[in-house]
Amino acid sequence: MTAILLSLGSAATFGAADFLGGLATRRSSTLPITVISQAVGLAVLALGVLVLPGEASPAAFGWGMLAGLCGAGGLIAYFRALSMGAMGVSAPVASLVGAAVPVMFGLGLGERPGALAAAGIVLGVVATALVSRPADVEPAAWAVQRRALLTAAVAGVLFGVFFVALDGAPDDSGLWPLIGARIAGLSMLGVLVAVRRPAWPGRQTLGLATVSGLLDMVANVLFLLATREGLLVLTSVITSLYPVGVVLLAAVVLRERLGRLQAGGVVLALAATTLIAL
Repeated sequence: MTAILLSLGSAATFGAADFLGGLATRRSSTLPITVISQAVGLAVLALGVLVLPGEASPAAFGWGMLAGLCGAGGLIAYFRALSMGAMGVSAPVASLVGAAVPVMFGLGLGERPGALAAAGIVLGVVATALVSRPADVEPAAWAVQRRALLTAAVAGVLFGVFFVALDGAPDDSGLWPLIGARIAGLSMLGVLVAVRRPAWPGRQTLGLATVSGLLDMVANVLFLLATREGLLVLTSVITSLYPVGVVLLAAVVLRERLGRLQAGGVVLALAATTLIAL
C-alpha cells in the first residue's frame, strides 16, 4: 500500500509540475525553462540527501546519469509538445507511451502482478488513451496537433527509459541516482544553451519554471521511493496517470474543453488506481 500512495503522490505532483512547465513554455523558449526546472531540482536534492542518505556507488551514478540524459531530453520534447498543442491531449500521449516502456520491461524481468492489479494496469492504459482523445479540434489546427502528438510520443519513450533506469539503481543508494541524473541532464542542457544561446524568460515566467522544477523533483523522489516498495509495472502505471491532473488543471485554468471521452478516462483512471491498490 505504501508504494501505491507514493505513486499517487508522484502522479499528482508530476501533473501540477507539468502544467506549470507547459504554461511557462508558452511564454518563453523551451530550453531555458527546462534548464531552470532541472537546476531547481538539483538544489532540492542537495537538501534531500541530508534527510534520505544512501550509498553513493558507481552503479547509483551510472543508472542515474542514464536516467538524467533521457529525462532531460524527454522534458525538452514534452514541454515543446505542451506549448504546441492542447495540454489535455499531449500530456496523456506522453504518459501512455511512457507507461508502456517500464511495463514491458518489468514483465520481461518476470514481475507478475495479481489479477486485480493486472486488471487495473489494463484499465489505466485504457484511461490514459481516453484522456488523450481530443475534444472538438478545428481542421486547420490538426497539423499542429499532429506534430504535438508526435513530439509527445518521443517524450514518452524517453520518460519510459528514465523510469526503468531509476528502478535499476541499487535500493540502498538513497537519492544519489537522482543527483547523478540531474548532473548528467544539466550537463547536456548546458551544451545546448551554449550552442543555441536562447533568450531567458522574464520574472513571472521564471517563477512558473521554478515552482515547476520544485514539484518535478518532489515527484521524482516519490517515484524512486515507490519503486523500492513495489513492482515497477504497478508503480509506473499509477505514476503515469499524471495527465489526469494536467487535463483537469487545463480545463479549469485555461478553459480547455473536456470531452466526454476524456471525462470517462478520468473516471477510469480512478477505478484503475483502486483496483491496483486492492
